[in-house]
Amino acid sequence: MQSPTSPIQSPLDWIAPSSASAPRPSADSEITWLLHRAAQRMRGATGEQAEKHGIQLRDYIVLSALDKTPNLTQVELAKALGLDKTTLMSQLDRLERMGLVVRRSDPRDRRTRIPEITQAGNALRAKVASACDSVETSVLNSFSRDYVQIFRRMLFDIIGDSEDRGSCL
Repeated sequence: MQSPTSPIQSPLDWIAPSSASAPRPSADSEITWLLHRAAQRMRGATGEQAEKHGIQLRDYIVLSALDKTPNLTQVELAKALGLDKTTLMSQLDRLERMGLVVRRSDPRDRRTRIPEITQAGNALRAKVASACDSVETSVLNSFSRDYVQIFRRMLFDIIGDSEDRGSCL
């Protein structure tokens, strides 16, 4: 089999045919199943890294969202993450007990709370981000930089600007 970085080879040529003994993804599988299985693999690998640092993958994702998009209200953060309010509130409670997040009143509406990542939360988020980046690099190391950029763009286009109706977290 040729290297995936070969310019004349189709990415579909890299995928080994599925074995007859177990149902496995193949180049002919539905994209939804392939995305699901890829997400499972990445969730498992990155979740393991988060757990090595004493948090769950969902904790890391919430911390990353707070780092990338500060000043969102709890409701706005829930929408951005595709989580229902109850799930996010329990996640924020957990992170707050750990000293990784604080919640302050929104100056526009004192009934509304704005979660903020603490210095300790940001330090932990950065450690987990580095570990997850290493995992991602390892998983994608057989692909050329160009293919990884194309893949990122395709995923971004699939996600689009639509509001998430739920979460797979």
